[in-house]
Amino acid sequence: MKIVGTLALTWRRASKLGQWLRLMAGRLRTQPGADLVTSMDLCDDPLVADALGAVPAFHSRLIRPNANRFVGWGRKWSGRRAVDIAQDHGAAFVLLEDGFLRSVGRRDRAVSVAVDNLGVHYDASTPSRLETLISGGLSPDEDLRAANIIQIWRDGRVSKYNAAPELTRRLPDQYVLVVDQVRGDMSIGFGSATADSFHVMLQAALNENPDIDIVVKLHPDVYTNAAKSHFNPDQLREMDRVHVIAENCHPVSLISGARAVYAVTSQVGFEALIWGRPVHTFGMPFYAGWGLTTDALPTPTRRGQASLHQLVHAALVGYAFYANPVTRKPWEVEDAIGYIAEQRRLLFVLPPKVTAIGFSAWKRQFIPKFFADTKVHFAKEAAPQSAVAVWGRATAPRHAKSILRIEDGFLRSAGLGADLVRPMSLVIDQTGIYYDATCPSDLENILNTQDLTLTQMARAHRLRESIVAGRVSKYNVGADNWTRPSNVENVVLVVGQVETDASLAFGSPEVTTNLELLQRARHLHPDDYIIFKPHPDVMAGLRDLKGVAGPFAEFCDEVLTTDVSADCLLGQVDRLHTMTSLMGFEALLRGVAVTCHGIPFYAGWGLTTDVLPCPRRVKILSLDELVFGTLISYPRYFDFTANCFVGPEDTLYALGKAREASLSYNWYRKLRRSLIVSALKLRGVKK
Repeated sequence: MKIVGTLALTWRRASKLGQWLRLMAGRLRTQPGADLVTSMDLCDDPLVADALGAVPAFHSRLIRPNANRFVGWGRKWSGRRAVDIAQDHGAAFVLLEDGFLRSVGRRDRAVSVAVDNLGVHYDASTPSRLETLISGGLSPDEDLRAANIIQIWRDGRVSKYNAAPELTRRLPDQYVLVVDQVRGDMSIGFGSATADSFHVMLQAALNENPDIDIVVKLHPDVYTNAAKSHFNPDQLREMDRVHVIAENCHPVSLISGARAVYAVTSQVGFEALIWGRPVHTFGMPFYAGWGLTTDALPTPTRRGQASLHQLVHAALVGYAFYANPVTRKPWEVEDAIGYIAEQRRLLFVLPPKVTAIGFSAWKRQFIPKFFADTKVHFAKEAAPQSAVAVWGRATAPRHAKSILRIEDGFLRSAGLGADLVRPMSLVIDQTGIYYDATCPSDLENILNTQDLTLTQMARAHRLRESIVAGRVSKYNVGADNWTRPSNVENVVLVVGQVETDASLAFGSPEVTTNLELLQRARHLHPDDYIIFKPHPDVMAGLRDLKGVAGPFAEFCDEVLTTDVSADCLLGQVDRLHTMTSLMGFEALLRGVAVTCHGIPFYAGWGLTTDVLPCPRRVKILSLDELVFGTLISYPRYFDFTANCFVGPEDTLYALGKAREASLSYNWYRKLRRSLIVSALKLRGVKK
């Protein structure tokens, strides 16, 4: 073990040396006036560069500084050094800190950083930019925005960190919350408090609430980082009326039910104000001293009266910089709240443990990522009464407690599934699966019950426009090598499918072959120009290619023998006929009329011409309502580079990058495809 530890330490030191050499080389190329950062890690943080407006350079004592600003982290060594150097050289300083809405987990990419050129928000001994912002008034629009932020903060049940589960144990019907902090937390000392402040706080809570239970929440760092609490849990448990929350849980679980909150300098006090709870402070945090809290300490003369809206707008809008953790594009706080809230939903909607049956070695590589904190165990069989995951409509054991069916999402990848291209989205359905029309699915339930806000409708509309403008489809393959004949009035596209596909078995009970579909289309459109498009997997040579052109030519005007992109075709046809193909959904997005001969997920909602009914689908939807349920609520999107869940908008961005890199049809992928096909044929294995 000593050898392993020594090797690890040597590796870390070598990595730091390499980082230092790289940053020093960059420093030598830096133009005068650039921001200089006193921490190597800050210099490499893209969020810091975004917040500063440019990539900073690393400050070293070996090179004479020539900067307009020196940047460091809070009151830590790098921050103190930035202030000292700035004062020595008559320059400005910028101190950074975590934003009040930081991330999902502590190790996840941050979505915000606080920027201060006067001090630090938790240092009550000096002014800060946050104090200046709070003291300023709000315009009517800013006041309205602050009210909206408070509402969506509550609706999203977000906090600074958001990876902890909701509290499962029952709390007293009436209680006040006392908040512990990590011993040595810098905000305690800089907030004019001491370790004794916590015992004073607890005693005050007991004295001021003689008939109410006291819930003491120990800080989660006490468990994750082995830090020490200001309280002895065993002694607390012996106290009358005192309940100890020792497990890690989401603070909103405690704040939302509390009659009042007692804090020293913890951010939980600020969040309690957002939740409309009375707050008692025993230090001088940034939210104290404005007339919004009951404070045990005297208020700094710099602070005066402020409204909750002023506090919220200053802390969450003016003080912090937000950026998308994947695209790095600037965000507003509302975007960050929505992102964090969605991340939390995805973390905890699935069972804590799942046994996955029948998955190939390739799928085992990426499946666990889409399950977040759920523990996925791959096995040949599952124990009775366990949660079981299977691919699509694969048979699941009868004794399973619950069944989760997994399939590719609708914005999948820049390449074919049979090509072993890792998916960017999956659906995990706990009711059925979207292409099985014989029973309900999570998607069907979502579409039947969702009641969207104007904001959600607008998001769906923007997403639909982005998909069309970006020329995005499920696989994003094919060439723009087809042109509509100039002498025809109507062009009808008939979309072929892999006839062994599960969506036909469970979603198209009458028409089950491509030839029969084409015959029906010709019967309905005897005089129109009909083109038949085989499935992309067939055109790629990855599945059975027999019988594509022969008998089909009799019932259509053109069989596409080269792989034409979906976007190219949908921009030039008047109507599409399909059994259950996803291309029908893509046609709806582009305003093309669709006739369904089966019952795909997008049929039965009043948007398509349906040959078969689906009585379970009782709601008439707009196109944007269909888009929201199908592309936003139902799938899971994962970015393997950022190692986090993302939204469909971020996946569109990633798909665009993949296409720019020519990942779809280059010589490497053609060779790789040939090798895969050859290997599968030799082994007699199907995808």
